[in-house]
Amino acid sequence: MPSHGFTTSGWLAPPIQSASFKSLLVIPVILSVGTFVALFAHSDVDIALLWSQCHARARIPGLSHIPLIGTPSCFFVSFFQCALDSLRSKAVMAVILSYVGALATVCTVESARRCNRPNALIAKPTLWWLLFNLLGGAMVWQLVIVPAFLHRAKALVLAEKQSQGAGGEDSTVAAAELEDIGDEGRTLPDSEAVAIPIAVAAGYFLPSILMLVFNSPVTIAVWLFFPLYVSVVRQGVRHLVERIRRVGPTSIHHESHWQCVALVYALPVVLSIAAHVFVIWNLGQGDDRKKMTKLTVSFIEIDIQFIAWTVLYWVFVEAGWRVPLSMIAVSVIAGPGTGTVVGWLYRERLLKNGFTSQPVDEGEDPSAEERPLLG
Repeated sequence: MPSHGFTTSGWLAPPIQSASFKSLLVIPVILSVGTFVALFAHSDVDIALLWSQCHARARIPGLSHIPLIGTPSCFFVSFFQCALDSLRSKAVMAVILSYVGALATVCTVESARRCNRPNALIAKPTLWWLLFNLLGGAMVWQLVIVPAFLHRAKALVLAEKQSQGAGGEDSTVAAAELEDIGDEGRTLPDSEAVAIPIAVAAGYFLPSILMLVFNSPVTIAVWLFFPLYVSVVRQGVRHLVERIRRVGPTSIHHESHWQCVALVYALPVVLSIAAHVFVIWNLGQGDDRKKMTKLTVSFIEIDIQFIAWTVLYWVFVEAGWRVPLSMIAVSVIAGPGTGTVVGWLYRERLLKNGFTSQPVDEGEDPSAEERPLLG
């Protein structure tokens, strides 16, 4: 959360500043109920038949014959295979996958920030992303991921208010919390500036592209477990960088360095724009989707739409109305992946500096923001 207070009028201030944590959870819970109702209303007997065919081992024998996990594995693979069974559906899925890739990027960045380390749900997101991709969909965002971020944000707001009320000297405010609400709390290890983009590119975008291009049971089955690949590659690259570096490790606020911003966010933005152009072009072509393809893609679209609403609510609570509006505006022009990245950079600026520019204190070094990159 910002180290400088938000100096806007009360009714425009982010809800995280004044609302209780429990009240902030009302909307995510409502959205989760809405997700369940919408998906249930959209469910069709043909989708249920996929499960029956897998249970009867009539589809993808190599998967469906595996004890215990054979039927659900066959169902997931068959579901996405149907969803990718036309050029129109591939165009739509490209936009969806680029959006999820942008979310994976920003969530991985947030998991590396110093201020988020105390919250295990944020700092170690692999399990919850697996649950999101394999089972829970949007409801994992509404009931686990976003509440975890809001809980941490509220804790930092309360710690900041407590420290300000006590002149920053109250011993009841832990030293770690005081560091987390300062500028240092928004930093992350400099090795993450290399590890995160490589991990997301190799662990998520590469399997996604292979799935889109080949639409085979193997590529789909591999893609389903992308959170594991992102985690393993990230840890491996980070360890490698720390071993071969020539200077000591340091923490950086990577949004303050254009090189880091380009390195971390360039690929999600480029792929989002490419997918956006692709789907616009495809809308001018004939719709080649079969009934089953329309059903499965619509199911995914509903889930992603509820995720998008949940993310917009999340950034509104933390940073106010400007960030979600900027996300929507950019998404219309360059795709939801680009909108997420641009909105996240704007969110970070607001969280770090507040809504208005703060003058530099006389005793404050204006160059303190600049930290060395990897040596």
